[in-house]
Amino acid sequence: MSQLLEVKVPDIGDFKDVPVIEVAVKAGDAVQAEDTLIVLESDKATMDVPAPAAGTVKEIRIKVGDKVAEGSLILVLEAAAGAAETPPAASPPQPAAAATAVAAAAPA
Repeated sequence: MSQLLEVKVPDIGDFKDVPVIEVAVKAGDAVQAEDTLIVLESDKATMDVPAPAAGTVKEIRIKVGDKVAEGSLILVLEAAAGAAETPPAASPPQPAAAATAVAAAAPA
């Protein structure tokens, strides 16, 4: 099952109203974790805003020329089902196996 994530501008320091100079993805694009989504330009530097997870871009909420600040909504990402569900599914069997081994050893 996939999960929709609202991707927002991360902490970019004390900058407010930072212009978006590039939108690197469009709706329907598949992205990997850490792929660049947008590029911002402050007075002193450009900053890439990376994808927080692998998935598919569902909706873009900004465009080139928009001004954003920390917490501004960039896009909606449908996180890849395998990436979101694999770690929780893999973890529970290990403790269960350990508990079974301890229970089997106790009666002997």
